Amino acid sequence: MSCDLVIDMENAKVWVNDATTILQGIDWRVRAGEHWALIGPNGSGKSTLLSLASASRHPSSGSVAILGGRMGKISVWELKKRIGVVDPSLRLYDWLTVEDVVLTGATSEADLAKAHELLALLGCWRMKDREIKTCSQGERQRVRIARALMPSPPLLLLDEPATGLDLPAREALIAALRELACAQPNLATVLVSHHLEELPPTTTHALLLREGFVVASGLIEETITNETVSACFGLDVEVRREEGRYLARASADWRPGMDA
Repeated sequence: MSCDLVIDMENAKVWVNDATTILQGIDWRVRAGEHWALIGPNGSGKSTLLSLASASRHPSSGSVAILGGRMGKISVWELKKRIGVVDPSLRLYDWLTVEDVVLTGATSEADLAKAHELLALLGCWRMKDREIKTCSQGERQRVRIARALMPSPPLLLLDEPATGLDLPAREALIAALRELACAQPNLATVLVSHHLEELPPTTTHALLLREGFVVASGLIEETITNETVSACFGLDVEVRREEGRYLARASADWRPGMDA
């Protein structure tokens, strides 16, 4: 495994007890400094693929190596310490301050300085003394990112971080992710989304899934096209890119019931 590979999957498959196959032979390689979008409709296998990348489950067959450690041959618990996961469902206790949430029990001066640096980077510095219960959903998402970055993980996974956010909160999140990519050039990220509009302009690669199969994978400008996005979502889609941001909508000729 190359020293800069943070995710290396070869013919990875996942099936459940009733023999239903969720992922169908995934080949995927993510390198340090790359920022991947994992795109697909509901039921396409995105969450399952992310669970492999986070070392939360083993493949049913095939090979999965994360941060140089092959699943089945390395301690999952040690591996998980090196992976940052941003999960919107993570419970944050109301009485904790933003600073306390990010510190997660760390008390050294170095930890405090790092927490402050991350909060500033993600646009949360001014709220550091507020109780988390007073923060909006978008602010909490940025706090969760800061928390996930405290151990300096080489891999950061974001599971639909913009879900439920209004437009200003979504744009603040995207701006924070853009700043993060600039500030930590070796960090690899994977962002799961249904919506191209949620992708930061710093996104370098994309993997499109449909019914457990890879529709397309590679550099984002080669992967996000009218044809691939239409095949991924099963409808005729027009994709536009403006200043590094993507927009997608159904084509003018598409009607419900039409296949892509």
